[in-house]
Amino acid sequence: MRKADLVALIADKSGVPKVDVLVSMEMFFKEVKNSLAQGENVYIRGFGSFVVKKRAKKIGRHIKKNVAIEIPEHFIPSFKPAKVFVDHVKLGKEPEGVDYDDDDTETED
Repeated sequence: MRKADLVALIADKSGVPKVDVLVSMEMFFKEVKNSLAQGENVYIRGFGSFVVKKRAKKIGRHIKKNVAIEIPEHFIPSFKPAKVFVDHVKLGKEPEGVDYDDDDTETED
């Protein structure tokens, strides 16, 4: 599934215009990237954690020149899925006892 497919799916299910869904998704991605760039982890309960991992300094090899090079320590982004997320994927369906519907959040006029 591509981002455009995801935007269309969310727009169809929620009734929100595709443009608004796309803007929301882009802002979410931007904020996650900015937080990770500043060294802050992002935790989303029931989904997972976007974390920054530190890679230690190591010696690599430049194959064409056959010389050793030092790769300095650096940080990389990583994602660790929540247990509910992993169970959902393993089962191929929603786990028992987990309700993702917003039926109880609707208000009566």
